[in-house]
This record gives sequence, structure tokens and C-alpha cells, in this order.
Amino acid sequence: MFQFCTDPSLLSDTRWMLCYLTSPKHIAFYYSFGTVLGLLAITAPCALMLGFGGAVAMRSKIAPVRWFGRGYTSMVRGIPDIVFFLFMPIAVDQALEWLRHKVICPDWPDPVRRGSDFVVCAEAKLPLSTSAAWVHDAYSIFLAVLAFSIVFGAFAANVLSGAMTAVPRAQMETAEAYGMSRRQSFWRILVPQMWVYALPGLSNLWQILVKATPLLFLLGITDIVYWARELGGAKTSTFSYPHPDWRLYYFLFLLVFYLALTSVSERLFRRAMVRLSHGQATMAGEAQRKADTNEVTA
Repeated sequence: MFQFCTDPSLLSDTRWMLCYLTSPKHIAFYYSFGTVLGLLAITAPCALMLGFGGAVAMRSKIAPVRWFGRGYTSMVRGIPDIVFFLFMPIAVDQALEWLRHKVICPDWPDPVRRGSDFVVCAEAKLPLSTSAAWVHDAYSIFLAVLAFSIVFGAFAANVLSGAMTAVPRAQMETAEAYGMSRRQSFWRILVPQMWVYALPGLSNLWQILVKATPLLFLLGITDIVYWARELGGAKTSTFSYPHPDWRLYYFLFLLVFYLALTSVSERLFRRAMVRLSHGQATMAGEAQRKADTNEVTA
């Protein structure tokens, strides 16, 4: 990045380190933090929506819908995460390519399955071989978000279903006594009140999601774990900036990053819990009411 970085062997220690930390590979390492944070920002709401849909399906009075909701949560929660993360992107990728193959190349004479190989026409590949590098990266991230959302959506469905059950039945009976329909009481009474019961479980689920992001490395995405291993490994004289094995320091930096991220998350969830508990018939809500009463009497 700097003009004096042309010959690292002639640099002083300070300048050498400055050139080393601003090399193109380190810039890619810094960008990979944005990849992880972007994945979390997209996956969390997607998983929450899938979880809400799964929780509603589990409580449905229509038997096939209820069976689907319970089957989805039981199947995904019963499969190890790493197996699902490796299976889902491959399955979705091949399914999309097979559909494109049937539409674009209907006269293809050879079978798609050839032993253990999966071969489609060049025009049906996803993404195309002529596509830009960012298209390939975006497609990989799309598959990763899909896998993460389905897995954590199943756990969120279980959390939200338990939160819906925890809302006192008397609340729903009161809504029915006031003439509300089942749909109205669900959206106006049950859903607003369930979050205070769901938030502790969702906060734990968020922390697990944060800790699961290193699995991006297994999906072929150059995330922060990939670059930490790549940059921290011992370099030889063939590299511009040879150095000993520094993986300890790189992974220590990742440890600090994840600890900081989880610490900020805990504070945000704690504030959200205080706000949602206000006026609720829970222990936290009762403690707030007593505190407000003591402030007024004082």
C-alpha cells in the first residue's frame, strides 16, 4: 500500500510491520470481518422468520401443517450442525442446477448422474464460469445463509413455541370474552406478550449462531478463520513477508473479537429484556413495578 513497501527486506521493524499489516491479503482479512457480520445480520432475521413460521405450524389445528412444523424442528435439531451445513449447500446447489438443466438443455442426451459425478450442461451451472468473482462469492454466501437459517430457524421455532405456551391462558380467554377472533387474539395478545418469554432463549440462540460462524470455513468461504490460519502460518522466503508461526496471535485476535461481539450482544439483549418486561406479569415486570412504586413514595 505504501511506496516504501517495494522491498520488505530493507525495511525497519516498524515499517516492515506496517507494510505487512496493509498487504492485499490482510486487506482481504479485514474485509472478511464484514462477511461474518453481514452473514449474522442476514441470517438472524431469516432464522427468526422461519422459527416463527415453524412455531405457528406446530400450534396449528390442521394436522398436516402441525406434522410439518414438528417434523421440521425435530429433524433439523436431531442432525449434527456440521453435517447439515455440509449437506444443505450441496443439495440446494445441485437441485437448482438440475432445474436449470431441464429448462435450458432439454435435449441433453447424457444422464445427469454419472456414478458419483453430477454433470449438467455449461449453461446451467450456478454460477456460470464466465461470471465475475463477486458473483461466485455472493452465491456461496447465499447457500451459507440458507443453511444457517434453516438450522437455527428450527431451534428458534422450539423457543417461540415454548414462549407462546408460556403466555397465561387467562389472557387469551379475556380476549375471547371481549369478542376478539382467534386471529385477532393471536396477533394482538399472544404475539406481543410472548417475546418477554422468548428473549432469554433467543439470546442464547444468537450467541450459538455467533459461535457457529467459523463453520463458514468448511463451506469454502474465505472468512476470518481461513485468513487467520493462512496469514498466521509460517512463511518461507518465497513470500514477500516471511515470519515464524504466528497463528497463536491471529487466533487470539479472533478470540478477542468474538468475546467483544458477544459482550455487546449481551448488553443489547439485557436492555431489550428490561424494555419488554415493563408492565408484564412476570418476575422482571413485577420488580420494575415495585422499583417505580418505591421511587414515587420516596
